[in-house]
Amino acid sequence: MSKHILIVVTTADKMKEDHKTGIWLSEFGEAYVEFAKQGYEITVASPLGGKAPIDDRSLEGEVLKEILDTAQYLENTLRLGSIEDATEFDAVFLPGGHGTMFDLPNNKKLGELIRTAYENNKVVAAVCHGPAGLVGVTLSDGTPLVKGKTVAVFTNAEERETTLDRFMPFLLETKFRDLGANVVTASNWVDNVQVTDNLITGQNPQSTISVAKKVIKHLKS
Repeated sequence: MSKHILIVVTTADKMKEDHKTGIWLSEFGEAYVEFAKQGYEITVASPLGGKAPIDDRSLEGEVLKEILDTAQYLENTLRLGSIEDATEFDAVFLPGGHGTMFDLPNNKKLGELIRTAYENNKVVAAVCHGPAGLVGVTLSDGTPLVKGKTVAVFTNAEERETTLDRFMPFLLETKFRDLGANVVTASNWVDNVQVTDNLITGQNPQSTISVAKKVIKHLKS
């Protein structure tokens, strides 16, 4: 039976002071391509539903056509609130982009979906700023999902290098440490993936394919 992946993306298109943001396309596209190659069914959802914004900066330079082509799947995303049962999915994947820092943390519906998925031994995966969607997630006993977990997230050093740290509501690495996570960092822009049982996280855009392949490996085991 084919696996079913839920990809949750941001619908926030602005940072503070009207700086535009959105999804980092490669983090969505590279994972989408990897999952599609396996024949997995893929559902793309977002807090608001409808068209999800792409960060223009993620379109700069040479972007592979197969990645650009995945933008079509962001044209009409499913509204998160319409999903009734997280257990119909085998994995939940959260790609990044700075937009995630504004509408995914403490999103009640997302928190419920991720808690249900995780506690039913489904894969929960996130990359770069995608782990922002895990910030407000608590388990049934009230403890933060990430407490005591070894994770990789977009680092404070990487955020400062982007010079966008001044626009962020918080720094992801700091927030995860405050929640009791064991954050493992690599040098800026180096592939870094960490796995704790069915929680898979990656540090930056360079980690996306590795995260996707870990998800696939987990689903095949």
